[in-house]
Amino acid sequence: MAVPSNPQSTDRPNLPQDLQPLKAPTSKARVFMRILVMLIGAGLVSVALEVFLVNNNIIDGGITGISIMLSHLFHLPLGIFLTVLNIPFLFLGYKQIGKTFAFSTLAAVLVMSIGTALLEPVKPITFDPLLAAIFGGVILGAGVGLVIRAGGSTDGSEIVAILINKKTPFSVGEIIMFINFFILTSAGFVFGWNNAMYSLIAYFIAFKVIDITNEGIDQSKSVWIISEKYKDIGDALTQRLGRGVTYLEGEGAYSGDSKKVIFVVITRLEEAKLKTIVGDWDPDAFLAVGNIHDVKGGRFKKKDIH
Repeated sequence: MAVPSNPQSTDRPNLPQDLQPLKAPTSKARVFMRILVMLIGAGLVSVALEVFLVNNNIIDGGITGISIMLSHLFHLPLGIFLTVLNIPFLFLGYKQIGKTFAFSTLAAVLVMSIGTALLEPVKPITFDPLLAAIFGGVILGAGVGLVIRAGGSTDGSEIVAILINKKTPFSVGEIIMFINFFILTSAGFVFGWNNAMYSLIAYFIAFKVIDITNEGIDQSKSVWIISEKYKDIGDALTQRLGRGVTYLEGEGAYSGDSKKVIFVVITRLEEAKLKTIVGDWDPDAFLAVGNIHDVKGGRFKKKDIH
């Protein structure tokens, strides 16, 4: 018996065009979106540096901060130092982290370097150092956050921190903080201590905006509830919050008793109402709430409430 060249085609009826199943985005589409997001992010970093920070003698942390100081001392374009200083760390990143991360970071650094060169003749929007630190930090953080979401980085110091972390008891965050403390302190000797303090303000703002860009403003929360009245609480959460709940099987390590665990994902604006609902049904219920950075799939979409 001859086998059809495409066996699946014999099992699938010919549907009208408007009833054909939707196809998932192709890998090319995902790659294109990542590149687009990275280009936008690197472009925003360039704007923050040239239009707000550099001309006000305010620096960022990491390799970018070192590049700004060297550009000021040697009177050379910022983009040269951004590229030259980051390249050695990209080789390390290629070997230790992966080629996708290394090439993504290289693309972001090149776009950032070219962007600073193109924007160098542009006059700064403000010469008020506080305003420059605030708005420059916001734009810088948004740009870096977009690049990170796309799978890259704009600074080789993060690669250094990851490599040092593998051989020391310090976390990546602690290592980056130490590196940036040294760099921001050095800015005091180059630009003066007032500008160093403005740089610290810009760095802190950028750091917080990076988190917002990656995690979102309306951060989701995961909730675990253990109660004998799990069914009543689960029904109440579904009806009054509009959230689907999942019942998990649990066992007490001390008592050995089997327990039902309610799992539900909510927004932080719904946390207070959830605690009220649980407290109304069982004041002694065990309740644990944790932050979630990303939620996809399942039935997270809110239903109508009663």
